[in-house]
This record gives sequence, C-alpha cells and structure tokens, in this order.
Amino acid sequence: MTNEVIFNSELVSRYDQPGPRYTSYPPVNQFTDKVGASDYCLWARNSNGDPIPRPLSLYFHIPFCNTVCYYCACNKVVTKDHSRAAPYLEDLCREIELQSKLFDSDRVVEQLHWGGGTPTFLNNEQTQMLMEKIGRHFRLRQDDGGEYSIEIDPRTTDAGTISHLRSLGFNRLSLGVQDFDESVQRAVNRLQSIEQTRAVIDQARDSRYKSINIDLIYGLPLQTVSRFSQTLETLIDLNPDRIELYNYAHLPHRFPPQRRIKQEDLPPAEEKLAIFQLAVKRLTKADYIYIGMDHFAKPRDELAIAQRRGTLHRNFQGYSAHSACDSVAMGVSAISNIGDHFSQNTNDLKIYHDDLQINRLPIYRGCETNAEDILRREIIQQLICHFKLDFSRIEKLCDIDFKRHFSKELKRLKPMEKDGLLQVSRNEILILASGRLLIRNICMVFDHYISSEEKTSVYSPVI
Repeated sequence: MTNEVIFNSELVSRYDQPGPRYTSYPPVNQFTDKVGASDYCLWARNSNGDPIPRPLSLYFHIPFCNTVCYYCACNKVVTKDHSRAAPYLEDLCREIELQSKLFDSDRVVEQLHWGGGTPTFLNNEQTQMLMEKIGRHFRLRQDDGGEYSIEIDPRTTDAGTISHLRSLGFNRLSLGVQDFDESVQRAVNRLQSIEQTRAVIDQARDSRYKSINIDLIYGLPLQTVSRFSQTLETLIDLNPDRIELYNYAHLPHRFPPQRRIKQEDLPPAEEKLAIFQLAVKRLTKADYIYIGMDHFAKPRDELAIAQRRGTLHRNFQGYSAHSACDSVAMGVSAISNIGDHFSQNTNDLKIYHDDLQINRLPIYRGCETNAEDILRREIIQQLICHFKLDFSRIEKLCDIDFKRHFSKELKRLKPMEKDGLLQVSRNEILILASGRLLIRNICMVFDHYISSEEKTSVYSPVI
C-alpha cells in the first residue's frame, strides 16, 4: 500500500464539513442514559466467557490542570491547589477495586494510558501509589512489551519525574505543545519554551522510552503559514516518533474557555487550509507516515508497523497498535468499550464521588450496539485505519451480500469516485492519495446515524 498523500485544495475546500472523529461507532452523541452500571457489569462478566477472552486496555482520567489553555475542550478541573488530587485518587482507587472484580485476573493489560487534564499534576508519590494500586488489582505486563503511555506537561515536568515515570512502567510519552510560536502561545494562555520541551524529550530518550508523541493544533489565533513553518522546523528538529496534528474547532458556546479567544484573531479559512497543507507536505517529506486523520508516525513506530500489517485500530486514545482489547476506562468522563458496547462515567466530580461511596460504578450513559452497528463499525475501522475495504472479508464476518446491503451507500460514493478520492472495484474500495485527508467524509457515507437531513454541527470540521 502506497503512503502517498495528495493535498487537492479545491477538493478539500469542497468536502470540508463537520463530521465524527470515529473514536467510537456509534459516535458518543448516540449514547443514552438507558445504559447504566448494571448493563456494564453484565457485559464485563460476559467478556470473561469468550472462547479467548481479550486482553485489557486501561485508561485513567486525571482531570486537574494548573492553568487553563483557552483552546481546550477536555473535561478538566483548573486549580493550583494540589491537595485536591488526594480525595480524587481515593475515589479512583475505589473504582479500580470495583472494576477489577468484574474481570478475570489472568487477563493481561496490553495497553495503559493516563490522560487528562494533566496526569503530571500528581506528584511522584501519588503516581507511584496509583500504579501500585493498579498492579495489585490488574495483571500488568512486566516485560515492557505493552503500550503504557502518559500525557505530560513539559512546563511542570522535570528530569526526575521523567525517570520516575519510566521506573513505574511507562514506555511512551505524549507531550502537549500546540505551537512553538510565542505570540500564539500567549493568545491561548500556554507559554512553553522550546528549551522546556527539548529537555523533556532528551530526558525521555536517556530513560529509554520507546516512543515520544508531540501534539500540535492548527487554526489557533495568530497562526500564519510563515509562523507555523517555523514551528514545523522546530518540530522536525526535535524528531518525535509520533505527531498528532489537531484541527482547532472554535465552539465557544460549548466550551467556555474558548470565549477568551478573539474571533478576529483566528486565521481565515484559506490561511488555515494553507497551514494544514504545509504541515502535511513538510511532515511527509521529513519521513513521517500519514497514518490517518491527525496522526503521523515514523516508519519504525508501532503505529506505522501495525498499519502495514493490517492490525491498526482506532479507539478513544486515537490510533492504536493493540486492536483486540476490552477498554476499561476509569475516572470522571472516561469511556469504556467492552465487547461491542460502550459506557461513559459521569463528568460531575460530586456524583462520581457519591456513587463510589456506595460502591456503585459512576456510569451515567452508554450504548448497547446491535448487529447493524457492529457491521458498520467494522467498515469504518477498515477504512479509517487501512484506507481500503475488502467486501469479501465483511461478507464473511457478517454473513451479508455487501453490494446488496450497501447499494445506497455505493451510489453515494460515485461522486467521490468521480472526484478521484477512491476507487470501487468488484471486491474492494481503495482510498486514493487525494482521498486520504478526507477519510472522515468517506466513512460518513456508511454512518447509519447521519442522514442527508441531519445537522452535523455537533462535530468538528473534517479539515
């Protein structure tokens, strides 16, 4: 499979529209309060009875941040009072105990991720306590062969912390940066020097972390092609293993911190598009593989290897090399995926605490999927991870006649095929170089929950 990506400005502009990110299918806006803790417990116990029970993927949400970044749309608690972490960790430990009782003790944790918020808001003693608690209740790998990652803030992380996290078993780091330009940083209230970021990366390499990821955002206030070009030069010089390049969606009516960003400071649509075009060109020229959507990786990184082998997967942590896992997510707002179904914890700290005080999992909504959901999820996974779809594979998995079942969808693909985004053959859909950047649009054709009449404004733009 070729890794070529073609940026066709006319096509990108024409197809740019809001759409799901497909970290789940059905998307999160389809979750309902009809799903609760009792449903989740049943799914978990049933998963133990599978002929070959899946390994586990654990996610822990640490919601605290020292300062607010104006662009942020994450579930977070902004505070400089570090004592607030202690009671939250007590609740998180209660949830670990409750969750661990649902899963057989021999199910290995292949993937572990701490996200936020800012996990490094916790001090070294707290991170050690939490990891030891996890290890007592779940079967962590001891051979460094899993994907154990943590998000860190280089502004508040020193060499000692990096070394300490490695000793706990973390082997991957994700660094928030967003932009290296100081004027952009001031506009979003996130001042972070290149020296701070470089020091963390150097220490991570000294500590033998397997993979380092850097997050960038395009479309932020005061960004220009010229300024972002300098950011890309710095990024390429730092040489991370992975890069996540996110599109900033300005939705101040939904995310109050974004109200501090001036609309007039945002780059015009043409400039934003040019910034993204430049980024794709520079990163692919610098030997990064375009994995899909917002992910780039070096050829030897596990993501690139998994894509070549056909084992790449997409979940709530983005793209992953560990496809066959049940995802158990803990902490406020965390989303789990057990078998074919989804659940989400409350995003209210008080409700989270109160539920755990009475030994009740703090689940407030979710989605119990049906056969059609599972079928369409498999199609979207194949397209979004591998840029192709084998009809015979889908027919074998789901016992359908693909062309008959999806006759309407195949008709809707014809304009995209005419535009050179994809090619439909007798037994396959192949995404072409001009269609890779628009993979979300192609997946939306198979999305049963998006009709031609439905408004998609709840989603972020695809570009």
